[in-house]
Amino acid sequence: MSIDTPAAVRAALAGIAPEADLDTVPGDADLQEELDLDSMDFLNFLIALGERTGVRVPESDYAQVRTLDGCVAYVASHAGAPRG
Repeated sequence: MSIDTPAAVRAALAGIAPEADLDTVPGDADLQEELDLDSMDFLNFLIALGERTGVRVPESDYAQVRTLDGCVAYVASHAGAPRG
């Protein structure tokens, strides 16, 4: 099954920050700073992202998904990978 990774990332973010205009968020901007997300918002975003894509992000990889570009790249590289 193929997923539209950028759309999945944006949809997960829109569920956490519905007031945000994601089209204006630079791909390399820190999502927590740019969207004023606290740590619980960010965690809820990662949970929603996992539900949409099947990709779980362990805490050790949080730095890799702090930006839109990082999220898309991370999900694209881990989609379809064995889960453990």
